[in-house]
Amino acid sequence: MKGTLHPLTLLASEAYNVFAGLGFEVANGPELETTWYNFDALNVPKDHPARDMQDTFYIKGADTVLRTHATNTSAHMLKKMAEEEMKEGAFISIGKVFRNESTDATHEMQFFQIDGCMIGENINISHMKGILIEFYKKVLGENVEIEFRPSFFPFTEPSVEVHAKFNGRWLEMMGGGMIHPNVLKNAGLDPAKVQGFAFGGGLDRIAMIRWNIPDVRLFYQGDLRINQF
Repeated sequence: MKGTLHPLTLLASEAYNVFAGLGFEVANGPELETTWYNFDALNVPKDHPARDMQDTFYIKGADTVLRTHATNTSAHMLKKMAEEEMKEGAFISIGKVFRNESTDATHEMQFFQIDGCMIGENINISHMKGILIEFYKKVLGENVEIEFRPSFFPFTEPSVEVHAKFNGRWLEMMGGGMIHPNVLKNAGLDPAKVQGFAFGGGLDRIAMIRWNIPDVRLFYQGDLRINQF
């Protein structure tokens, strides 16, 4: 019997190729993470609901978690930039994240997230919008409908949500925005000299739209029919 790659594996490889063509370097971060890199470094306050045990899987006490987003990788890369005195950089990461939440057709307790950031002296949010529109056109087709809506995230300011149309309705795909000055300071970078944007969202939801898959939980049930794409 001829084997095939899982749809998420195929899409991750394609996404890496698209972002590599846009000047991004592939980066990797740990799935088991300290609360510093998962929360504090990213300007998530101590009383934020995401830090509650009913939302996050804590391991080995209160200082280690299963990462709730792949943005921890960007935190590590920003720290590396500061240590190596880099003035610009662009990084992309794809990996599994974990959240202690109820599951439904568009939510799962584990899923793959694509996360990226770009830092430089004159980077602005229009650069992020252009890059993400190009990415979605590459993976979902030239006619894909994309909207950017104002939002709030602790690690970006201003912040936006990225939505794509799916089966006649809008589905939130990503969050992003300009990196908050506190995040740059936590990494050891000077926000008066460099700025940049960051974005992150579910790879699974992109696959749902790409192959018209109605339920995100199908990716993790071991049904071989999910590989027929």
